Amino acid sequence: MSKKTDSNLYTLLFAVGMVIVVGTVLAFFASFLKPNIDENKRLEKQQNILYAMGIHENEEGTVALISTDKVAAEFSKYIVKQLVIEGDKVTANDNAYLIDIKKEQTRAKEGKVRKLPLFLGKKDGKIYYIVPVRGKGLWDAIWAYVSMDENMTVQGIFLDHKGETPGLGANIKQRFFMDDFIGENLLNAANEFEGITVAKGNNDPKNLEKTDNEVDAIAGATITGDGVSAMIKSELSAYASYFIDLKKN
Repeated sequence: MSKKTDSNLYTLLFAVGMVIVVGTVLAFFASFLKPNIDENKRLEKQQNILYAMGIHENEEGTVALISTDKVAAEFSKYIVKQLVIEGDKVTANDNAYLIDIKKEQTRAKEGKVRKLPLFLGKKDGKIYYIVPVRGKGLWDAIWAYVSMDENMTVQGIFLDHKGETPGLGANIKQRFFMDDFIGENLLNAANEFEGITVAKGNNDPKNLEKTDNEVDAIAGATITGDGVSAMIKSELSAYASYFIDLKKN
């Protein structure tokens, strides 16, 4: 005589029961941990914004964000204004850094006016304009926080990714690559927006030429580099009119 536990019905009911139990437990922990997860994301955004304007704990050749116990105070100290650009309208918004860039990109694809966050930082008497951008690398999402002056000259950048290849595309978040962007112009000689190209055939490996709208590519990471180029050009061009108006005023 076979045991009840050997029947297909028992196996099915047991599997369904386990799915329900595990799902309930996971849902509980997700709900319980959500405030901590949201807080960590908020602090990470603040760290990235500050890094782009040169507020970090870097040592020689390393990338070190400002520590989480300091970031809230440093963010309040150095970020003097947060703005949201919606078409021709520019408004102050103290929570602009919480805007979901991915959702806003979707809105733009649907023909709607997207919200463009812009952060004004002040350090040593100098104003920095920091912008978050998002794009696509080889495998998944890439993103950056780009710091500029009023002439759209890059003052700093923080790059990151979700799943680029270790030792290749993942190197976009290394100092040797990010530091190359500092001093690069986003405008061309005609004072028109051009962006910055991650160029494989760039003849300036030490990146001494800052008016060519190019930085040296990472060997073996062509598609990731192309993604960075496309992200900078498509996303930052949306802010060009703001800087043109800034110069007029």
